[in-house]
Amino acid sequence: MNPLLEIQFRVPFDQIRAEHVEPAMEELLADARRRLEQTIASDRPLHAFDHMTERLDYAMNVVRHLESVATTPELRAAFNAVQPKVSSFYSSLPLNEDLWNSIRRYAATEAGRALKGTWQRYRTKTIDFFKRRGAELDPAEKARLKEIDVALTELTTKFSENVLDSTNAFELILTEESQLAGLTPAAVSAARASAESKGKAGWRFTLQAPSYLAVMTYLDDAEVRRQVWHAYSTRAAVEPFNNAPLMAQILKLRRERARLLGFQDFADLVLDDRMAHSGATAQNFLTDLRAKTEGRFAEENAELCDFAGREVQPWDVAYWAEKQRAALYDFDEEALRPYLPLDGVVKGMFQIFSRLFGIRVSEESGVPGWDPQVRSHAIHDAPSGQYLGSFYSDWFPRENKRGGAWMDALLTGNPAENHPHLGLICGNLTPPVDGKPALLTHREAETIFHEFGHLLHHLLSRVEVRSLAGTSVAWDFVELPSQIMENWCWERESLDLFARNWKTGEAIPEDLFQKMKSAKTFRAANAQMRQLGFGFVDLSLHREWDGVTDAIQYAREKLAPFAATALPPDYAMVAGFTHLFANPVGYGAGYYSYKWAEVLDADAFTRFRKSGVFDESTGRDYRDKILARGDSEDPAVLYRSFMGRDPDPNALLERAGLLR
Repeated sequence: MNPLLEIQFRVPFDQIRAEHVEPAMEELLADARRRLEQTIASDRPLHAFDHMTERLDYAMNVVRHLESVATTPELRAAFNAVQPKVSSFYSSLPLNEDLWNSIRRYAATEAGRALKGTWQRYRTKTIDFFKRRGAELDPAEKARLKEIDVALTELTTKFSENVLDSTNAFELILTEESQLAGLTPAAVSAARASAESKGKAGWRFTLQAPSYLAVMTYLDDAEVRRQVWHAYSTRAAVEPFNNAPLMAQILKLRRERARLLGFQDFADLVLDDRMAHSGATAQNFLTDLRAKTEGRFAEENAELCDFAGREVQPWDVAYWAEKQRAALYDFDEEALRPYLPLDGVVKGMFQIFSRLFGIRVSEESGVPGWDPQVRSHAIHDAPSGQYLGSFYSDWFPRENKRGGAWMDALLTGNPAENHPHLGLICGNLTPPVDGKPALLTHREAETIFHEFGHLLHHLLSRVEVRSLAGTSVAWDFVELPSQIMENWCWERESLDLFARNWKTGEAIPEDLFQKMKSAKTFRAANAQMRQLGFGFVDLSLHREWDGVTDAIQYAREKLAPFAATALPPDYAMVAGFTHLFANPVGYGAGYYSYKWAEVLDADAFTRFRKSGVFDESTGRDYRDKILARGDSEDPAVLYRSFMGRDPDPNALLERAGLLR
């Protein structure tokens, strides 16, 4: 039997093969079309629509995930073969006149008008969704919209593949130990293990995050740093993995799609149902933060050049900044690694949020995964013992796995009906070497907390409408539950639960903790301007790019004011910017969401600080009013229900030490 054909809570990852994909999707598409006809004929089409594609959703979630974490040439080919067909089906739904009329008629009936609460919100959002996806277009326009959606799916999939392939295509082998000067012992060990895994002598460096960041931050050899930085900043910008023409096509198709639907540009289209509501509002938000940041930004960069004794190049910034930080604060971030073993960080994180949110997290055995590194965990409600759901974790880089860190939902249940949720979290963290456990940087620990926040947003949802549950919220609100979790990585009380020396079990010494806290806002303006730059280039590409100018050159010019140094003429970071271009929508015209949500998280955490970072009453209130509510109500209303007021933007500037 094809393991993709039925929804299985214990996903049979050990049984799924590339040859299952195409026949499964053919059958599931046929099933979805039958369910579509049943939905059209239903006397409650809105309710039927919420579950109509559940089997297809599940199978595509599983296959898409496997292509991200355990890809093979055969799986990639199968995935690429089914993507256009599945995309075409999904794109056809809001263009289906019979379905649109059925839902619209039902919404106008006495039963439809009588819907309350979450179902009332779903009725309104579904009608708005259909309109925004072309339900009111004429037949020719609908046909063109469908073509655009299929093309965007194919182009963005290829964009993502090019980034992965170009990342894997690069390696640097150093054969002289003297070339490793400045690198940490952990980075040297990892590079040696990487070389051995390829049957090579010496030390191997790649563009995967742990390797790349170690080189840029610590390696003394500026020429090697330049070589690695150049390879990273031009990923997927040259043949045979050139994303430049794909970017231009994606941007043009997104613009055409927006105008076909009556919007001025793609930003206005995608932000219509988000907190910002328009591209102009999002751009003004970034402009305001930029004005409050760029003065200190210029000072920080002048101070760095003074410290280095010369003008620094892009590949020098992280290196000299680390030395400057060590000199100013006598703080070496590598000194934290022994206190951040992965298993200890994860176990401590579970303890913290079990206590705060009233849950119990336990590891499950005998659950098949997609790789031997994968673990499975269950979450129960602590007071009642109710099983809420399970999740997988997969923390280390592999060549068959895409970069970055992410959370995803495999199944959206409904605990009110005893239907559990299923999700996953993935990262590309520093792996174990030389018989030691995986010893993380502090930033990697923050990444784990961040993704666990997304996961809890999914697993603790109690929303009865599947389409409004969990992380299915406005994208400028979805980062609040993730980013707020990072705050617990900076509090003494919480650090003592998970930051313990892997050999002795001792907590971080107080002097090291104070140095870490003092260094927290070091070059905070640069960190903020970097994120603002990404937000600006995203909105500029989707609002102002003329469609003629080379998109990579245009992006480079837009990013220049936000860079700590002058950018070389071949700088092409945007060609590897998967957030913007690896999905038909993704974070396209929505990268500002990180800063928007950072304002929310900085402000919301002030309530935890005031009541105590382990205050169970505040934690339960946050769980009930934010995590459990999904998109059951407007996010601004949910935020006010937790904080009792609108967000204070100064909370972010104060936390970053930029409030003047």
